[in-house]
Amino acid sequence: MRLLNDTLEKIKGPDYSLAQEAQSKLDSLTKPQGSLGRLEEIAKQVVIITGNLRPQLKNKAIFTMAADHGVVAEGVSAYPQEVTPQMVYNFVKGGAAINVVARHVGSRVVVIDMGVGVDLEKHPELTIKKIGYGTKNMAQGPAMTKEEAIASIEAGIEIFEAEYNKGIDIIGIGDMGIGNSTPSAAIASVFTGRPVEDIAGRGTGVDDAGLARKIAVIKKAIQINTPLANDGLDVLSKVGGFEIGGLTGVILAAATRKIPVVIDGFISTAATLIAFTLKSEVKEYMIAAHCSQEKGHGLMLAHMGLRPLLDLDMRLGEGTGAALGMGIIEASIKILTEMATFQSAGVSERNKEQNFKS
Repeated sequence: MRLLNDTLEKIKGPDYSLAQEAQSKLDSLTKPQGSLGRLEEIAKQVVIITGNLRPQLKNKAIFTMAADHGVVAEGVSAYPQEVTPQMVYNFVKGGAAINVVARHVGSRVVVIDMGVGVDLEKHPELTIKKIGYGTKNMAQGPAMTKEEAIASIEAGIEIFEAEYNKGIDIIGIGDMGIGNSTPSAAIASVFTGRPVEDIAGRGTGVDDAGLARKIAVIKKAIQINTPLANDGLDVLSKVGGFEIGGLTGVILAAATRKIPVVIDGFISTAATLIAFTLKSEVKEYMIAAHCSQEKGHGLMLAHMGLRPLLDLDMRLGEGTGAALGMGIIEASIKILTEMATFQSAGVSERNKEQNFKS
């Protein structure tokens, strides 16, 4: 647990000393003040996160983590578990939605096996950090041991550090794991205090009977395991997943390096909730890419005070929403750093006296 504790100790809130200077620069650009709305807010947030008035977001990485879940034995998913390794192979071959969107925004995709239920074939684009062959069935007892929970977070820290050494300016996080919206809903219900019915959605597309079964399973898991809402490790170990733990580690590690973290959908936000509970300062380094179609996602974001950039009715995961968000964030930075000022362009500024008489 030393790596986790050391990482938590290193996380400090960002330095706001450049906030006013960034705002003054935005106000001096050739546009009415505030007319680019959230793009201006995002640009200022990235300046604050990075401590750089002219940040560049050339080196982008999406961390897509995969794992299986024992709770699928309860019939909570519309897809069989063998889809998890099949999709991992699709990722490393470049054929999935995340590969397409990542290519579009110029990001590399880092694919990690955190706990897929089978041994995957070696591939140069695949990192193996397997904590176990899927979690245990959380409806029958804890999903993992506390030691496994710690190991999953520390694996995420190690993965981020390895990629950071290759060059990273901004990251996104994504997931793959059949059944993983079930533990994510359990995590969200525990942390937000909202009823499971307000949180759990259809995931990969379960029907009405499947949704009712899923809600009942989540309630049972919470009742049996009694996860503690003030203890992120306890919640992760009792109702979490190995990929959720890994993403938690990536978030924590990125915060120590002052790297913006773009959050994807429902499962990524479950990891964000755990990271936020372990160290609340990490919130300042997060940008929520979108609000997914999954029922409770908006409640999860609101619990942390995060406002999503997009609402496109997406519910895929993989990091697709995060990749799209990166494009918007990079546009905001280019506005800050490439747009002319009134002075440099020779454009007249707004009249300071508005009380004209006819």
